[in-house]
Amino acid sequence: MKTIRLTMGQAIVRFLDNQYISVDGEEHKFVNGVFGIFGHGCVIGIGEALQEQDHNLRFYQGHNEQGMVHAAIAYAKQNNNKKIMAAISSIGPGAMNMVTAAALATVNRIPVMLMPGDTFACRQPDPVLQQLEQFNSTGTTANDSFRAVCRYWDRISRPEQAMSALMNAMRVLTDPAQAGAVCLSIPQDVQAEAYDYPEFFFAKRVHYRERQALSVEAVSRAAEMIGKSKKPLVICGGGVRYSEAGQELAKFCEGFKVPFTETQAGKSAVAWGHPMNLGGIGVTGNLAANKIAKESDLVIGVGTRFMDFTTCSKWLFQNEKAKFLTLNVNGFDAYKMNATPFLCDAKAGLRQLTAKLSQLGYKSGYANEIEDAREEWAKEVKRAYTTETAGGGGYSQMHALGVMNEEIFSDNAIVVGASGSLPGDMQRFWRPRKEYTYHMEYGFSCMGYEICGALGVKLAAPDREVYAMTGDGSFIMLHSELFTSLQEGMKINVMLFDNSGFGCIDNLQRSQGIPKFGCEFKYRNKKTGHLDEGGDPIPVDFAKIAEGYGCKVWRATNSKELKLAIEGAKKSTVSTLIDIKVDFDSMSGDYESWWRVGTPVVSKKKEVEQASRNNQNNIDSARKF
Repeated sequence: MKTIRLTMGQAIVRFLDNQYISVDGEEHKFVNGVFGIFGHGCVIGIGEALQEQDHNLRFYQGHNEQGMVHAAIAYAKQNNNKKIMAAISSIGPGAMNMVTAAALATVNRIPVMLMPGDTFACRQPDPVLQQLEQFNSTGTTANDSFRAVCRYWDRISRPEQAMSALMNAMRVLTDPAQAGAVCLSIPQDVQAEAYDYPEFFFAKRVHYRERQALSVEAVSRAAEMIGKSKKPLVICGGGVRYSEAGQELAKFCEGFKVPFTETQAGKSAVAWGHPMNLGGIGVTGNLAANKIAKESDLVIGVGTRFMDFTTCSKWLFQNEKAKFLTLNVNGFDAYKMNATPFLCDAKAGLRQLTAKLSQLGYKSGYANEIEDAREEWAKEVKRAYTTETAGGGGYSQMHALGVMNEEIFSDNAIVVGASGSLPGDMQRFWRPRKEYTYHMEYGFSCMGYEICGALGVKLAAPDREVYAMTGDGSFIMLHSELFTSLQEGMKINVMLFDNSGFGCIDNLQRSQGIPKFGCEFKYRNKKTGHLDEGGDPIPVDFAKIAEGYGCKVWRATNSKELKLAIEGAKKSTVSTLIDIKVDFDSMSGDYESWWRVGTPVVSKKKEVEQASRNNQNNIDSARKF
C-alpha cells in the first residue's frame, strides 16, 4: 500500500478538495471553499495547509465566526445542498462564536462543516490562552458545546483518526435525511502532527445522492388516502426545494385540483403565479391559505417539519376529521402531527403518486373555493402595496415591499431574510416570479443572518442581484460579512428597514396586554429612569455606517426616494445599503392565525389575564399530539 506523509491539517485539506456529489447523474464538486478567521488554534496547523497552493479550496477571510458560518450555510442552501463550504476557527471565543450558526444549520437541515481549533491533546502546556478548564474533567473543552447542536461531532486526538472522522462527516453532510452541522474538533497540536496516510484515501470520491422511492404497496396506500379526500391541501416545505421537486408538485396539484401552501423554506420552489398556489400558511401566512387550511380534510405535508408557525401551534386545522399524510426523507419529521408517514424523496414520491392517481382518475371536490380565496387575497395585496402612509403617519413597510416586488426588482433577483417583522410580511406578500429567488432562514429565525447570508447567496449565484432584507435590530446585531463582500468584490444590496426598534416583538408584547417595554430604540429617560416612557428615539444614520465600509448608500423616506435608490443600487458595482425609514407599526396583521405563547395566568394587568384566557381557548381547540 502506497502512503504519503502529511500533517493532519494537510490531510484534511487534501481530502476535502477531492469530494464530489452526484445528483441525477450530474456531478458537483462538494466542498468549494473554507471560511476562517486565523488565530493560534488554527493558523499554524490547518492554516499552513490552506496557505499551500496545491489544492482548489478557496480561502475566505471571515470577520465574525458566526457571520462567516451563516454565509457558508446560505451558500449550501442556495445550491440546494449540492455544494458546501467548510469553516475553521481558533480555540475559545472563536470556536464558541460558531455554536449559534451550527444550531441554525441543524435546525434548517442544511449541511455545513465546522472545524474549530481545540486545546492541546497532549495537555502539557495546559492551560493555554483561551482554554476553558472543567474542574471535573480535563478531557472536556469548550468545543464539547457543539455536541448539542450538530448532527455529527468528533474530536480528532490522533492524526490517523482523521480518516474515520472525515468519512463520517461526509456520510452525514451528503445525506438529505441527516443533513445539518458537522463538527470536527481539531486540537492545535494534532493538526501539525504527521502520519503516513494511504494514498487511496485522497483519490477523487463521488458520493451519490439516490432518490428514495416508495414501494408499490406504499404508493397504493397513499393514493387510497388521497382518493378518499374531498378537500386535500398540500404544504410545500423546504424538502421540495432541496429535492428540486417544484415542477412535480405543480403538476400534481394542477392535475388533481389540489391547492398548495408554502412554508418559509418552501416558498419559491414554485412561482407565485401558479393557479393552485395559495401562498404562505400559518402564523406568518395569508388569508387565502389559512381559510382553506381550516376546512381541509387531508393535509399532505411534503418536505416539511410542521413547525409551530406552519401549523399555528397545531390550531389551524379546524376540521376534526382532517388526517395528515407526509412525504419526507426524514422519519423524525414524517411522523409529526400524527401523520401517516411515507419515507421518500419529494420528487420521486410526487411522480409516483401523480401516475397512480391519474390511473384512478382522481379529482378533488373543490368548486370555486381556491379561485375565490386567491382573488380575495390579491385584493388585500393590492391594498397593502398601494397604501404609502402607515397608521402612525410614517412610511409603510408594506408599501416599501410592494415598490420593490412590483416595480423594481428583476425576476431573477434573490431576496434573503431571517428575522423580525419582515419574514411575516414577505411570506404573506412577496411574489417570487422565478424559482429559488426567495431565501428565508426561519427555522432558527436568527438575527444577523440576513447580510451574512446574502454574501453566501452571492457566492452561489455571482451573476445575480442579491438583496438582504433586514431590520435595524438585525443590522446592529451582526453585519460583519458586509465587509467581506467588499473585500471579495461580491456585491450585495442591503435593504435596511429602520423602524427604531424590535417592532415585531413589541407587537407580540402589546397583543398580550403588556404595555410597551424594552423593544424601542430610545434613550433612557433621565428623569424617570425608564427605558421607554418619554425617552427620545435614537437617530441612527445607518447609511453613514455602511458608507464608512466603502458601500454606496442611499436614504429613503418615501416611494419616490426608494425607487431612485434602488435604481442607483442596481447600477453600482460595489455593495450597497439603502436606509429606509419606516413606521414602527406598519407590519401586516395575523390573517386568522394564532400562535401559542406563554402569557401569564396571573398578572396585575387585567389585559394580560384576559389574553391568557383567550389563549387557553385556542389551546383547548388545538390538536394534541
